[in-house]
Amino acid sequence: MATLRITQVKSAIRKPGKQKRTLEALGLRKMHQSVEHGDTPQILGMIEKVRHLVQVEEVKA
Repeated sequence: MATLRITQVKSAIRKPGKQKRTLEALGLRKMHQSVEHGDTPQILGMIEKVRHLVQVEEVKA
């Protein structure tokens, strides 16, 4: 299982509530904040819903 670094690159202001809650569920609360998660189907699904607000990169171990 790979590790993904997810960085919020666009603001959640004026976005639907579901997208704001998805960002919070990923652990993103501020612009340019990064979090690391495994590439589980649940995480990949959340990333897909907010792909226009985040940048995703794979972390080498």
